[in-house]
Amino acid sequence: MRAVLILVVLGSTRGVAAQDVPQSVAQTWADFDPRAEPLETEIIRESIEDGVVLRHVRYVVGTWGGKKTRVAAFYAFPQDGQRLPGIVQIHGGGQRAMPQTAQFWASHGYAAVTVNWGEHVIGEPDDVNTDWAGIPAGFLEPKHHNDLTPTENTVHDVPHPWNSSWLLYSAAARRAITFLERQPQANAAKIGLTGHSMGGRLTVLTAIDPRVKAASPSVGGSGYLYSDITGVPGSARRMQQNFDLYNRTLDAQNYWPLIRCPVMFLGATNDFNSPMEMVIRGFRSLPQKNGAMSFTPHMNHRFTADNYAARVRWFQTHLQGTFEFPGTAAAVLELNSGDGTPRLIVQPDLSGPHKLNSVSIFYGYDRDPRARFWRSADVIRNGDSFTAACPVMEPGEPLFVFANVTYDTGTALKMPRGYADTSLLTVTSECKQTFPHQLVEAGVRPSGTRERLIEDFHHGWRDWSLVGVNHTVHWNYETHKLNDPTFVGPRRASLALEVQTTAPSNTLAVIMDVDRWRGYTGRKPRRFTALVELPEAGTHSLKIPTEKFVTPEGNVLENYDFVTSLILTPGQKERPDEVPEVWQGKTPVFRNIRWQGGDFASRPRPYLRQGSSTSEADEAFREPFE
Repeated sequence: MRAVLILVVLGSTRGVAAQDVPQSVAQTWADFDPRAEPLETEIIRESIEDGVVLRHVRYVVGTWGGKKTRVAAFYAFPQDGQRLPGIVQIHGGGQRAMPQTAQFWASHGYAAVTVNWGEHVIGEPDDVNTDWAGIPAGFLEPKHHNDLTPTENTVHDVPHPWNSSWLLYSAAARRAITFLERQPQANAAKIGLTGHSMGGRLTVLTAIDPRVKAASPSVGGSGYLYSDITGVPGSARRMQQNFDLYNRTLDAQNYWPLIRCPVMFLGATNDFNSPMEMVIRGFRSLPQKNGAMSFTPHMNHRFTADNYAARVRWFQTHLQGTFEFPGTAAAVLELNSGDGTPRLIVQPDLSGPHKLNSVSIFYGYDRDPRARFWRSADVIRNGDSFTAACPVMEPGEPLFVFANVTYDTGTALKMPRGYADTSLLTVTSECKQTFPHQLVEAGVRPSGTRERLIEDFHHGWRDWSLVGVNHTVHWNYETHKLNDPTFVGPRRASLALEVQTTAPSNTLAVIMDVDRWRGYTGRKPRRFTALVELPEAGTHSLKIPTEKFVTPEGNVLENYDFVTSLILTPGQKERPDEVPEVWQGKTPVFRNIRWQGGDFASRPRPYLRQGSSTSEADEAFREPFE
C-alpha cells in the first residue's frame, strides 16, 4: 500500500518543495505503482456477438488529493477464451473508446481493453463514465492540460509533471494492464499496447512499463516536437513556461530510450503530429534494435491497409507467436555514383516465408516533411538488391530517401472497419537523408527541368493521397506534387485538366492549399478554392486561371509559389454554404492535369521567413544529427 499512500499524500498537499519535484522520467514514475490501489471494477453491461464477449466496464485509476479518479472502458474476449495475449488500445484526441476496436482485437484471439480516457460518452447517456474528479483532463471541463503550470484544480500548486494530464492518461493505460492481468481470459505475460495520435504518444509514455511485451504507436509519440525541424528555423512548437522540466519528464524523446519491448511504429510520411524525421530520430534511440516502421506515403494521419497490417502482424509475431515478421530492409545511399546522381540500394529481407510483392523507393527534398512530395523512383532489380536513381534538382536542399518493401503473406488478414482485408504487408526500410553541403562535397550534380505536365495518370493515383475513393459524396484526392521544384506552377499559368462525369448538375472543387504547416514563415496558411460547375454528364475540358482560386473571405490566389498541395473533391463537401447539392453519379475520372500558359520563374525558398537568409537556415545542417 506504500505507493497508494504516497499518491494520496502528494495529492492532498498541493505544495511541493522544489527539491521534491521530479527531474527525470524515472523520478516522475517512481512513486506510481499501477498494481497497488484496488481497481474496484464495475461491469456496466455485457453482451455476446459472433462468439465475442463485450463488457462495458469502469475501474479506478488512482487517488490524487483525496480524489478518486476512474475511467470507463470496453473489454472484449473470445467466448470461452483462457490465457489469451492481451491488447490495451488507447484512442486519439477528440475520440472515444469504441466497442468495435475491442471486438476487432478479440476476433483475432486477444483479450482486449480500450480505454476511454477522453471522457466522451461511450454507452448510454446515463451510464457512469470516466471521471477525473475535477482534475484538468479529458475533453470536457476542465479540459486537457498539456503543460506543467499549476491551475486551480491541478494535482500540485507548483510546476510539476503530474500537473499535466498526459500522465493521468498514461496512468489509466497502466491500470488497464493491471486490469488485464487480473482477468482469467488474459495471459499477464503477453500484453501488447497500441494507440493512435494522442494515443500514439501515450503508447510511447506507457511502453516503458516492463509488463508491455510489444507496442505499436501510430502518428503520435515521435518526441522532439519542441525542437526545430532541421533547416527550418522557428518550426518548433512553443511552450512558454517550464519547458526544460516538461522536456525532461514528459517529452516522448526521453521515453524512447527506456522502452525495452519490440516497437512497430505505424506512420504517414506527411503526418502533422509526428513528422517523419522526428519519428526516425526517436526510433533510433531505442536501446534494443528490435523494432520496425511502416510509413504510408503521401498521407497525413492515416494509412493504407498494407501498412496497417504491419501492426496486426507485429502482435501476431510478438504476442501470439503465429507469424514471422520480416526484418527491416538494409539501405545504402550512394552519393559518389560517378554520374552525379545519388542512388539508393535496398536489400530486403528474403529469408522468411513470405513472397516479395514489390519494392518501392521514394525520395523528396522539402525540408518540412509535412509538406514534402515523395517522388516514386524507377526501381531496378539485380538479384536480391534493388536500386533507384534519386536525382537532385536543387543542390541547396537536402535529400530524403526510403523504400517500402511489400510482401504477400498468402493469407488474407481480417482488417478493422475502414480497411479492406488484405494479404499484403508493408515494412519500411532504413531511412536515409543527406544535407546540402554533403551533396556538394560528393559532387552531386543537379538535374531535371520544370514540367508543365503534372499528372497523366500513367501510374494511376500512385502519387496521391486518396480518401473515400468509393464514396460518391465524400471522395477527396490530394497530392503534394505542386510543392516539388519540378511541378511548381508558372507565373500567370492556368491549371488545365479533363474530368469525366456520369451525371449532370455537379460542382467540382479544385483547391490550392497554401502554406499549410508553415506558420513559422510568418505567412498564414490559406485555402484557395475554385468551384467549377459541370452542368452536363460527360467529358469536360477545364482551364482554371489563378484568379478563380479564392478563399472563403474573397482573397484571390496571386501565384503558385507556396502551394503545398492540390486537392480535388466535391464542391458541396468543400463549400456546403455555396454548393447545397451533393455529388451526383459515380466518382469522376480525371485526365491530363497540367499547367497552361504563363512563364516559369524562380520561387522563393518556401521555408524562409521574410528577411531571413538561406545560410541562417542551413546552419543546423552542420550540427551532429542523431
